[in-house]
Amino acid sequence: MRAKIRDTEIYFDIEGSALVPDGSRMREKPVAFLVHGGPGADHTGFKPTFSPLSKKMQLVYFDHRGQGRSARGDKASYTLDNNVEDMEALRDYLGLDKIVVIGASYGGMVALTYASRYPDRVSHLIAIVTVPDSRFLDRAKEILAERGSKEQQAIAQRLWDGNFESEAQLKEYFHLTRTLYSITADPDSPPPKSWDRAILSPDAINLAFGDFLRVYDVRDQLPKITAPTLVIGAKYDWICPPEFSEEIARLIPNADLRIFEHSGHAIRADEPEALLDAIAGFIVYKR
Repeated sequence: MRAKIRDTEIYFDIEGSALVPDGSRMREKPVAFLVHGGPGADHTGFKPTFSPLSKKMQLVYFDHRGQGRSARGDKASYTLDNNVEDMEALRDYLGLDKIVVIGASYGGMVALTYASRYPDRVSHLIAIVTVPDSRFLDRAKEILAERGSKEQQAIAQRLWDGNFESEAQLKEYFHLTRTLYSITADPDSPPPKSWDRAILSPDAINLAFGDFLRVYDVRDQLPKITAPTLVIGAKYDWICPPEFSEEIARLIPNADLRIFEHSGHAIRADEPEALLDAIAGFIVYKR
């Protein structure tokens, strides 16, 4: 499905019913927006891992502008600010009131910014393996120097410089660095099939790492978040290290913090069941 909003067209998909039978009445379930990372990836990385959550919530997946199945346009418009405003426009387009916001990695940055800018539109916030500001770039480079192979360090330079030349080159980056992202990844195995399904956008990731992520900082905005918040970090996350999850939880009033002890950045690959249990339990407990 596609929504023509603002100056673009956003692809979205919905999983699960919003209205379900409950005895003698119909009960309305929460609606959750799942905000994908990258940037330059798409929503398909959430499928099918997050599908069981559709028993508790109606799930709305979407691709950021210029990414996945959403419309391409002016490359300069592929910004975090536009991602946030597109998300608010999509919520309005779907006629929704408050939504659950679940953002991972770069999607977590969008989610944090959205929840601080539109606090009255968010019923619950789950920020997964993300960061509050640009300091993560230097810290990730330090960790890469400690843990990464020469091959991984070489191709990561394209990430830092924001100069991927093609989708194939971006796929090669994720293939070569998969053991950094997931501690359960087998370095001798072929790339996961999920990467074959994904539509990647070098333009989006190049603009982010070559430009606006270098000045990104929402630390002074996080105290404005009023929704019950669960912050999830991973002990072995190399690119969004857990100390940043700890800081986010300190800055958001009454936030809960959970650090996964047996995961890298890709918690949904390393500890998928525990991740789903944490999210579902938080939504039910904090209703």
